[in-house]
Amino acid sequence: MSSDALAVPRPTPVTFPAPASAPAHERLRAGTPAFRRTSWGMFFGGFATFSALYGPQPLMPMFSHDFGLSPAAASGVVSAATGALALALIPMSLLADRYGRKPVMNLSLGLAALLTLLAAFAHSFGQLLLLRTLMGIALAGIPAVAMAYLSEEIEPSSLGQSMGLYIAGNALGGMCGRFFLTLMSEWTGWREAVAVLGLFGLVSAVVFWRCLPESRHFRPARLALGEVRGNLRLHLSDDGLPWLFATAFLLMGCFVSLYNYLGYHLALAPFNLSPSAVGAVFLLYVVGMWSSAWVGRLADSLGRRNVLWIMVSLMLAGLMLTLAGSLWVVVPGIAVFTFGFFGAHSVASSWIGCRASRARGLASALYLSCYYLGGSGLGSASGLMWSWDGWSGVVLVLTAGLLSCLGIALRLRRLAPLPSAAG
Repeated sequence: MSSDALAVPRPTPVTFPAPASAPAHERLRAGTPAFRRTSWGMFFGGFATFSALYGPQPLMPMFSHDFGLSPAAASGVVSAATGALALALIPMSLLADRYGRKPVMNLSLGLAALLTLLAAFAHSFGQLLLLRTLMGIALAGIPAVAMAYLSEEIEPSSLGQSMGLYIAGNALGGMCGRFFLTLMSEWTGWREAVAVLGLFGLVSAVVFWRCLPESRHFRPARLALGEVRGNLRLHLSDDGLPWLFATAFLLMGCFVSLYNYLGYHLALAPFNLSPSAVGAVFLLYVVGMWSSAWVGRLADSLGRRNVLWIMVSLMLAGLMLTLAGSLWVVVPGIAVFTFGFFGAHSVASSWIGCRASRARGLASALYLSCYYLGGSGLGSASGLMWSWDGWSGVVLVLTAGLLSCLGIALRLRRLAPLPSAAG
């Protein structure tokens, strides 16, 4: 009898069906619990980012008074943070490519909140600028990674909606930070207001950590400079990405410039608004919250190329209304401008994830570097226009920027979409 005949038959392996939720490789789709957790986690991340970054913006007239600064010099409290953030985005994206998306974002939010707390105790404007610069560097981990995280975890047909919620968090954070700091500063002073902003940042960091799921599609990458240079050339040689980077620079530069000097403008005749009344104008950010989510879904259905130029046109129309001498015209103009900005940013930022064939983290970092450099550079340069011709000078330079942005959007409208992208 052969040895084969004596062999004990091996049992057939028992296999179990995969969990009903989703295969490991499947991306998150709108309407699922995991999608909602991801979107709300990023909503809180965007909230904390913009409240920390732009909360002190309406306090610029107070800094001018307390430290004897011109409006252009006082704008450094915003420009120092946004400029440092812009320069730190690519290094942060490389760290996130190596060590993971969520750990970098968690650390960024926590450090930014602590540095905001320390800023409340600054003894001079120079110390305040230093702490704001360090805060910008720390905070870079959120915007550098958020778009890459969403592009990896969310399926393309749902990406616009998820990105819209993230940007809605930006809008709410910017609105609440500006409005409540203005109110508090009138009652207690700017130091106490900034301290409360730091405490609120710590709470937001905890909520973000608890809500956001771990990455399912992230794969660690080596920090190879040669590969980074190759990916950089790939992105810059794309037919659409460099124009989207330029769009980011112009959009954010115009948006920050308008809100930087709005407080100075509305405090003068014929408006003569108090600081708290000026702070109430920042409640118009709620328009941006709704705009980013709604326009994101609209772009998913109609195509980004067919929506971006309309949003830029709305910004231009709203800007023209701010030249009026009546609040009944100026305030709706600011609302239209804000609606157009957040809608345009929602469209352009989600377009990055669709255009980038690889190294999405680097593509997102390049987009946002231009985005925040625009806020820093144009935000300060328009202060010189304020010194030259007041609000009319600011509107003049912003009109030039938005017309350039509209030309880019119309050029992108003729761009053929990639086979895998919903453009």
